[in-house]
Amino acid sequence: MTGPGRRSSTFTRLLRHGFTDPSAAERLLDSAELSPVRDDPVLLEALGRTADPDLALQGLVRLLEAQPGATARRALLDTVTAAKPLRDRLLGVLGASAALADHLARHPKDWEALVTYEPRDLHPGVEEFERGLAAATDPVSLRVAYRRCLLAIAARDVCGTTDVAQAAAELADLATATLRAALGLACAAAPEDAALCRLAVIAMGKCGGHELNYVSDVDVIFVGEAADGADEGKALRAATKLASHMMRICSESTVEGSIWPVDANLRPEGRNGPLVRTLSSHLAYYQRWAKTWEFQALLKARPVAGDLALGEQYVAAVEPLVWQAAERENFVADVQKMRRRVVENIPAAEVERELKLGPGGLRDVEFAVQLLQLVHGRADASLRSGTTLDALQALADGGYVGRADAVQLDEAYRFLRFMEHRIQLYRLRRTHLVPEGEADQRRLGRSLGLRADPVGELNREWKRHAAVVRRLHEKLFYRPLLDAVAQLPSGEARLSSEAARERMVALGYADPAAALRHLEALASGVTRKAAIQRTLLPVLLGWFADSADPDAGLLNFRKVSDALGKTPWYLRLLRDEGAAAENLARVLSAGRLAPDLLMRAPEAVALLGDGDGDGGGLEPRGRQQLEQEILATVGRAGNGQQAVTAARGVRRRELFRTAAADIVSSYGTETQPAEADQGALVDRVGAAVSDLTAATLAGTLRAVVRDGWGDTLPTRFAVIGMGRFGGHELGYGSDADVVFVHEPQDGVDEREAADAAGRVVSEMRRLLQIPSADPPLLIDADLRPEGKSGPLVRTLKSYEAYYRRWSLVWESQALLRAEPVAGDEELGRRFVELVDPLRYPADGLGEDAVRDIRRLKARMESERLPRGADPKLHTKLGPGGLSDVEWTVQLLQLRHGAEVPGLRTTRTRAALGAAREAGLLSEEDAATLDEAWVLATRVRNAVMLVRGRAGDTFPSDPREVAAVGRYLGYGPGHVGDMLDDYRRTARRARGVVEALFYGG
Repeated sequence: MTGPGRRSSTFTRLLRHGFTDPSAAERLLDSAELSPVRDDPVLLEALGRTADPDLALQGLVRLLEAQPGATARRALLDTVTAAKPLRDRLLGVLGASAALADHLARHPKDWEALVTYEPRDLHPGVEEFERGLAAATDPVSLRVAYRRCLLAIAARDVCGTTDVAQAAAELADLATATLRAALGLACAAAPEDAALCRLAVIAMGKCGGHELNYVSDVDVIFVGEAADGADEGKALRAATKLASHMMRICSESTVEGSIWPVDANLRPEGRNGPLVRTLSSHLAYYQRWAKTWEFQALLKARPVAGDLALGEQYVAAVEPLVWQAAERENFVADVQKMRRRVVENIPAAEVERELKLGPGGLRDVEFAVQLLQLVHGRADASLRSGTTLDALQALADGGYVGRADAVQLDEAYRFLRFMEHRIQLYRLRRTHLVPEGEADQRRLGRSLGLRADPVGELNREWKRHAAVVRRLHEKLFYRPLLDAVAQLPSGEARLSSEAARERMVALGYADPAAALRHLEALASGVTRKAAIQRTLLPVLLGWFADSADPDAGLLNFRKVSDALGKTPWYLRLLRDEGAAAENLARVLSAGRLAPDLLMRAPEAVALLGDGDGDGGGLEPRGRQQLEQEILATVGRAGNGQQAVTAARGVRRRELFRTAAADIVSSYGTETQPAEADQGALVDRVGAAVSDLTAATLAGTLRAVVRDGWGDTLPTRFAVIGMGRFGGHELGYGSDADVVFVHEPQDGVDEREAADAAGRVVSEMRRLLQIPSADPPLLIDADLRPEGKSGPLVRTLKSYEAYYRRWSLVWESQALLRAEPVAGDEELGRRFVELVDPLRYPADGLGEDAVRDIRRLKARMESERLPRGADPKLHTKLGPGGLSDVEWTVQLLQLRHGAEVPGLRTTRTRAALGAAREAGLLSEEDAATLDEAWVLATRVRNAVMLVRGRAGDTFPSDPREVAAVGRYLGYGPGHVGDMLDDYRRTARRARGVVEALFYGG
């Protein structure tokens, strides 16, 4: 049959066999090289089984064209049409790898390497690959021989003769043989160097673990010793030359390209360290300086080339150090931090396409498995495999991992490695990114056996397996702990009590026995509560472990669950609202204050959810909203004490909201990183606590007046905030600094008015301090005229008389923070008008007044610092602390407030900004003071959150100071950095204070 009918029939057949460009395929089939077999159905069917029939056909034509003559072409065609195993292997490679097709076109006789199909060829070892490379005499011929061997591995891989794990092992064996051949060439080129030294090449990473990719750096470490009688220094120099030459042979590009880069950066000190060290030098480094990740890397160490006896000595010497790594402080946190750092370094545009490093990728499986190996491998030698899948199986067999989880991870890991292999095989390029083009994804899907809808099926399977890895890679560490304590029916091995204890210790639990008891109480049983908690706990345990006090987090969670576990909305909140469970874990393990507030009213856990826009969520509520709620609550109460109790309950809840929001913003979550603007965090906390205190005072005042006088107090009454309260800068542990002012109502006797005002003050203070489940609110009126010896409350006229006759400069300074916070608004405004000329004097400050302020500040520094305290770490009175910054800013306000409107503010940071804008201090000095003030305030807030009581210096307890560090953004093991940074920041601020406040 000829003509259009035949062409149409061929076109249809080509489409049916998977060709995407039938016209081009038909032209190739009509070429002189293929015309003898163009109608052979066997050939078309074989091409149709390849990943890319168009690519396979094109590669076959190129290979035929490259044959040295007609006889050679005929022999190739006969073999392809008559020998099914060879046909499938050759066409399979041509349809999957354009790079290997190029190699065959350059070396047309190499296809014959696929002819032999002996049993020994199915799974060759290092020795067979060494025979394949033996004839290489230079880097170019070694490269050609390497590609010839790679061709055989790829052929077995694409035909399914080997699975992905076997292919990876063969690639590692080929790399081993190549390293030996390259070292042999280096030694042959410098026999005098080879005679001076013993050199061992240790494979690391995927090569060491027998799980190499088609294209990958080959990670190595070199160990050198002097040969008998040789000088050690000369021997190490000789060994370094040989190692460098070997690396160049493998890494340098030739006319055939390069083999692969040899990477020695896993050696001690990385690229800054010597390329070759003696065994004793290696051990000295690992014993003194090595980081956790270096022991993790040594899991895969394997001698592969050079002096194998020396290599075995090296592995035997470092092995005990590897299996002691889990005892290192912050071990789990270090491993997890390294994993997070890897993810953070992926370009944002590539995260979703990253097979290896991205979330749900290959590295997640590898890190999870290695973490478990290091924790339990010391006691169980069966876990000491450098191969991920073998180690995963051993973990499942020993009960360290749930068998079902292990099966799912195994399947996911194999699928992702298949994808990685096929992606790299196409161009033989080092990449772990899933291609974006439809043609590339089609070829990739078909190479994995997905033929009905290659692109759609590929993406569905990829996303499904990645989701499994994302879900399991961290839970893998925690879920067996639940099976060990929950006493659930199970047909598989369980984590032993000792192994469970080891794992809890590795997670940072100081009392693993108590932690396991809490887990048992939470996870045991068949109730809905226990079932949901078994689902939540693996994730919660990870978040607890990320804190400075995992024990407290787990204990607090048990307490909350005991209180709310039977409340349907509680479990639903944690299960269904994405942020709630993580927010709860962060809050419960960050210190004492927030959990204490929550335990007194556990229903406040609802605030940790996504919020409903009406008081829900962690967004701070404004002053007006708070005051409305508290006044309404007071109005419903039966008497003054009940009213204030209710107001204090609102205050407790809102303190919890503020503390929880602060903790979550400072720690960050999986979906939301920690807030970078530390000043904004400080301002938010200060404003929230100050507004809450003002609203509480307003409600208390209303309750006291109503209880004692009905609706009409004999005197107008106002509360003036002072100090941090007036500056909207209250911390969690701050007292409310205030002064009270009153003015008799028209026709009321002054004595009666004064008596009423005094009773109001006394009753407010009493009700706000009555012992109860709610934290007290202490009112401090010591900044009033005459201090503790003066009356608690004065009339506005009395204040005017006092300030006119007796006021001292320090009182003018204190009044800089005066702001009405509760009571009669008009009276409060008139008080501010009264004190404005004092705090913003029209002529500024005279030199005598400046000297008085400086003298008072110096005396305060020397007399009020607690005995035994480290001045450099005292956040309030120490050099560069809060007092230094605030007094400096306040001196500028007193001197220039009358002429610079921006300075007329009660807020420290706002005044500092205004002084900078007015040119009263430089940008650099202002930034230095601001940084120091913000940091000192953050430390004070952290101390209160962690300890549950106020403090002006860092805690001495290691766990508490570590918790302060976590709040400030310092990871585990970096407490020293935190203290150094604080000292440095305070020291710089003190230098500015010396110049601006003390005059140089």
